[in-house]
Amino acid sequence: MKRKPNPVTKKISKVNELLIQKYGLPYRPQNPPDPLDMLIATILSQNTNDKNSFKAFTNLKEKYESWDKAADQQRSKIEKAIKIAGLGKQKSAAIKNVLTTLKRNYNRISLSQIVNKNDNEIISELISFDGVGLKTASCVLLFSLRRNICPVDTHVHRTANRIGIVKTKTPDKTFEILNPDLPDGVAHSFHTNLIRLGREFCKPAKPSCLICPLLNICEFDKKNLAEHIQYKRNDFLLLDNIK
Repeated sequence: MKRKPNPVTKKISKVNELLIQKYGLPYRPQNPPDPLDMLIATILSQNTNDKNSFKAFTNLKEKYESWDKAADQQRSKIEKAIKIAGLGKQKSAAIKNVLTTLKRNYNRISLSQIVNKNDNEIISELISFDGVGLKTASCVLLFSLRRNICPVDTHVHRTANRIGIVKTKTPDKTFEILNPDLPDGVAHSFHTNLIRLGREFCKPAKPSCLICPLLNICEFDKKNLAEHIQYKRNDFLLLDNIK
């Protein structure tokens, strides 16, 4: 007997299809970035916009010719370099901890040891670092290792719940429910285009539902159907610009 498609999988596929119709396939660099670069960039992206976190990452790379050099610096000097990203004390502490822990545990500052591990093993290793959570770890999987894993930030959590793909209270719970039912090969386009949807249409307050590309399939019961709503393009995505 032919197995019926999982309803969550069907909904993800439909949302992915409609968002590609709206935005196209998202840009993705031909060569994946280094996993450690991606981990540090994602730490910098927490609670700030992508342009500021990209500038902070660029500042670090320009200031230190290698992560080994950065590891030898005082935390306060790293904090100064990443000031534009905000939360400098916390982020610099997390970065310094990652670098020094890698050096202590592996005698080299690299994440090459995770490349051939499975998804769960990689997540477990990465979240063992102070300041690295599930979203940050899963970004390394998607953007650097090209695994079919959808990280869940506030935009993905909010939009997935409003659309009706999941009914969850936290981003980590959304991640837990969403990923087992993710169709093959859709993680990057689905994740990236949901972020754009959350920035441009499905905002926390006063979403632009009337002109949203998912209006006809969205299950949000508090739709804002006011006329004359404009949206501003917001398509710079940090993690696809790390090289």
